[in-house]
Amino acid sequence: MHEYTSTARVWGLTCPGFPEEVSRARRWTRDILRGSPLAEDAELIVSELSANAILHTASGREAGSFHLALAVSSQVVALSVTDGGGARTAPKAEHQDQEAEHGRGLGMVSAIAHRVVFHDSDGGHTVTAELFTDVRRGGHPC
Repeated sequence: MHEYTSTARVWGLTCPGFPEEVSRARRWTRDILRGSPLAEDAELIVSELSANAILHTASGREAGSFHLALAVSSQVVALSVTDGGGARTAPKAEHQDQEAEHGRGLGMVSAIAHRVVFHDSDGGHTVTAELFTDVRRGGHPC
């Protein structure tokens, strides 16, 4: 295979910004990754990122939505959630004390994923979490 050729498969889903859509996002992820050893981690990540989009951005307002993208290759599973914007600050992983009721989701995503990337996109933000299929000691892909 040529070095610039990819065999990645990509899926996308746009969900209305209702709390019950988080379970739909989890189910969608689970169905795509059925049989993968990364399915449970991916499902948890999608759940956290989707809930954050609904809770902290315009995605959760009337007529709001969020978009999921899932890319799978032989090296990586990449999960992206794009929110509807409107947040005062960009998403970031914070270390909360153990008594905090909120604010630990992105920290948990960062602990599970091998890499997390935050970037601006068309009025909102996209958070992409990558799970490498084959990892050496130290968390680096082979």
